[in-house]
Amino acid sequence: MKIAIDAMGGDFAPLEIVKGVEQARDRYQEIEFQLYGTAEQVKPLVKDWTRINLIPTTEVIEMGEEPVKAMRRKKDSSMVRAANAVKAGEADALFSAGNTGALLSSAIFLVGRIKGVDRPALATALPSFEGPHDQFVFMDLGANAENKPVHLYQYGILGSFYASHVLNIENARVRLLNNGAEEDKGDEVHKVAHQLMKNSHAFNFVGNIEARELLAGTADVVVADGFSGNAALKATEGTALTMLKQIKSAIMASGLSGKIGGALLKPAFKTIQKKLDYNEAGGAVILGVNAPVVKTHGSAKANAVANTMGQIKIMIENNLVGDIQTFVADHADDLKAAKQALQNDENV
Repeated sequence: MKIAIDAMGGDFAPLEIVKGVEQARDRYQEIEFQLYGTAEQVKPLVKDWTRINLIPTTEVIEMGEEPVKAMRRKKDSSMVRAANAVKAGEADALFSAGNTGALLSSAIFLVGRIKGVDRPALATALPSFEGPHDQFVFMDLGANAENKPVHLYQYGILGSFYASHVLNIENARVRLLNNGAEEDKGDEVHKVAHQLMKNSHAFNFVGNIEARELLAGTADVVVADGFSGNAALKATEGTALTMLKQIKSAIMASGLSGKIGGALLKPAFKTIQKKLDYNEAGGAVILGVNAPVVKTHGSAKANAVANTMGQIKIMIENNLVGDIQTFVADHADDLKAAKQALQNDENV
């Protein structure tokens, strides 16, 4: 399998990207890596060219650039060239730690949207601290600031496939992020989405979920509109980091006995920290396009890059995209019926 890599995307590119690729090359013998980037910057960093190819490019899409304009204007950028390689069938998947908006645009307009999927979404795996599974799927993380009910319904389908194919969770419990557990909660979009999901046989919908329950293990897939999903994700990450810092500060300020107790609890804290660390979890996936497209954190280091390559490997091996394409094609009439029902509702 071949992965097209934007070697110039990310806060620590290309150094950490190349280091991560070499780590992944040593771990995964089945993968060939295509590095797209500025030759004079990337070439000196590669220590061993086994199963690594460099495709020279002359442009870089910066973090602060307007996504669609950058994608269209910078045809020879590392990200666009890598995306076009996937589109042409020269690579099986696309990876970047760069500009999220530009990668979304490249995924949708170059790699291409799956026919029948209205809005591809950004999904990630977050930790579950209770319940039967260690992780759950959370989407949309901000690919779409506003959503229609049918988009949220489709996210339930996409998220369920990711849960089964990557997290090995069968018959995933799907819940809708809302401001209350009752099915009449929320604005009109979420009320209608709840009814669509409740009446669907495409996945196992078990009701609404409030943000405070996200990490409690009561869902295997949590569906949200992009605005709410991104806000909830950032709030969860920020709260977790703040609590760990506050616990450390309290231990250090509690005298000798507190420090001794803290030392004894250090392995437990390390376990929690590792579970919350995005470097361990891999990247966020753009679901609903014609190949695996994965975005890791802009500040990701080599270990996160290598872990994400393993995540992509699982997606390819288990035919995630192909099975989504088949399901959507086979259930085209059901998806059209859901859209038609909404078009007939003047309130949405």
